[in-house]
Amino acid sequence: MKSCLVRVSVGLGLALLAAASGAQAVLERVSAGGKLVIAHRESSIPFSYLDENKKPVGYAVDLCLKIAEAVRQKTGAKAMPVEFLMVTPANRIDMVASGKADLECGSTTNNAERREKVAFTIPHFITGARLLVRADSPVQRIEELGGKKLVSTKGTTPLKAVEQTNRSHLLRIDILSAPDHGKAVEMVESGEVEAFVMDDVLLYGLAANRPNANGLKVVGKFLTTEPLAIMLPKNDPAFKKLVDDEMRRLIVSKDIYPIYDKWFLKPIPPKNTALNMPVSYLLKDFWKYPTDIVPF
Repeated sequence: MKSCLVRVSVGLGLALLAAASGAQAVLERVSAGGKLVIAHRESSIPFSYLDENKKPVGYAVDLCLKIAEAVRQKTGAKAMPVEFLMVTPANRIDMVASGKADLECGSTTNNAERREKVAFTIPHFITGARLLVRADSPVQRIEELGGKKLVSTKGTTPLKAVEQTNRSHLLRIDILSAPDHGKAVEMVESGEVEAFVMDDVLLYGLAANRPNANGLKVVGKFLTTEPLAIMLPKNDPAFKKLVDDEMRRLIVSKDIYPIYDKWFLKPIPPKNTALNMPVSYLLKDFWKYPTDIVPF
């Protein structure tokens, strides 16, 4: 009886917090027996993708499962079901903003425009956009793509960045958009486009898992700086505090490092290829004082 009263009290408190902010309370819903919905991606290697068994795996997925366990402990809902929902670059923000997903565990950049609709926790990676080209391509810089075709993924910050660069520098690049990262890589391999612009860590992961990994290369300077973070609903302060606290615990305790090493230093599915990307100095410095505040 005492346990039931405590859970009811916690649920009411969380409901009041959410009501004050005008948002749905994730923790209150879970306390009442509801599920936690984790959005994932199809081909954002090594952050969030489907393995050979069509199971969501990846660095960001593992972090979200840690957060899910923290939700269980906070709410006392030991039998809390976790449902996975696949999203695309085009619909991921709407899925979280509309309440269809509670966490988006992928490779999403935290920026000011997106913070108008959703919230973000502490970044789990910092990267930048570069170019993926065929191994025999002479292209080394974006300025060399004038009059040629380039692709990026629909609904991503690199696509917006390259469109702006194209306009401001009068490069005359024919920019196309692909529905997902996998399709964009195929367009490069087939010669349909000269280059694919995306976060470099994703490019390395995508290239490493292609049938002919040596047929592609990553080139060029960083076009953007991208702090990647787990996305969650806006105006749910109790849920955000729990997510931030768990991310901060993982970072400060260094529990995040074995998870990082698993996906960036060791062989990963589907081809058991290692990316060999140690934690960068930029990310190490950011993790010294972990915060969800980013200057973008």
